[in-house]
Amino acid sequence: MGGILWIILVGFVAGVIAKLISPGPNNPSGFILTTALGIGGAFLATFIGQSIGHYSPNQGAGFITSTIGALVVLFIWNRLVARRAISGPGSK
Repeated sequence: MGGILWIILVGFVAGVIAKLISPGPNNPSGFILTTALGIGGAFLATFIGQSIGHYSPNQGAGFITSTIGALVVLFIWNRLVARRAISGPGSK
């Protein structure tokens, strides 16, 4: 249970950092969406790290790999908004 809470906490921080360093006009706006993308990136980094054997099954990703994961999720988000596959926040 502590591992999931750690991933959520790290994901929140990673999402904020990824949003600050990510270029582009289609950045998600809002606290909740940024947090969700950061947590998604942390889970992605944890999953990949555990799949390749870098992390043990009860270990989560750290800040750096979670930030990289959040950047990947943010990049995918930006591409989907640019293709208009999904609507960005604030658009009708």
